Amino acid sequence: MQLRQVLAASLCALTLAGAQAQSISNTAIAMTPPQNVLQLSATGLVEVQQDLLTLTLSTTREGADAASVQADLRKAVDAALSEVKKTAQGGQMDVRSGDFNVHPRYGRDGKINGWQGRAELVLEGRDFPRITQAAARVPSMTIGNIQFGLSREQRGKVEAEAQSLAIERFKARAGEIAKAFGFQGYTLREVSVSGEDSGYQPRMMAMAKAEMRGGAGADAPVSVEPGKSVVQITVSGSVQAH
Repeated sequence: MQLRQVLAASLCALTLAGAQAQSISNTAIAMTPPQNVLQLSATGLVEVQQDLLTLTLSTTREGADAASVQADLRKAVDAALSEVKKTAQGGQMDVRSGDFNVHPRYGRDGKINGWQGRAELVLEGRDFPRITQAAARVPSMTIGNIQFGLSREQRGKVEAEAQSLAIERFKARAGEIAKAFGFQGYTLREVSVSGEDSGYQPRMMAMAKAEMRGGAGADAPVSVEPGKSVVQITVSGSVQAH
């Protein structure tokens, strides 16, 4: 009886040792780094005219108490909204409220001696003349900021174009590098896609600032000239040369 128990224990130990050896072997194979893997990236760049204008109108008020300042700001914004909404059109000129804040004003003694506030109205769209003309009809508010960018439609179109360029360049570069090392081709292992865009409009900002200082008449629209945006898509990843 004891001999059978010893044999059974020995067989169990041999089976366990065999399983552990197989596990260690599989782990070693899994930990072996892949061979002939190439890391690379490629970029697609597309320059396009900016087609979206964001124009911010603002006004400030001061008073002895916060309630009166707030009431004056709301009155100014409501009047401006009533005027610009007459020519608002979805996509061409959208109108929305911007920043609205009222805060205390302190004297030299550190005590509150009044209140001041600021309110904004934002006009945004693809119809530049419509936007600048609407802004000119609001003499109670001044232009606080002008920015150009890309509309959703334009951005989607340009990003797709830049992405196609980046992918084609990635594939071509992967093939060229693989052949340069003496391989016949490659297979894709992993890939990631990222993008960004930058814009510039130097002349427009100079013109707009000059007119905001009073260079144009009260009812004259601001002259604006959009710049260009550069959309960049980068494809990065690794390929297995073979």
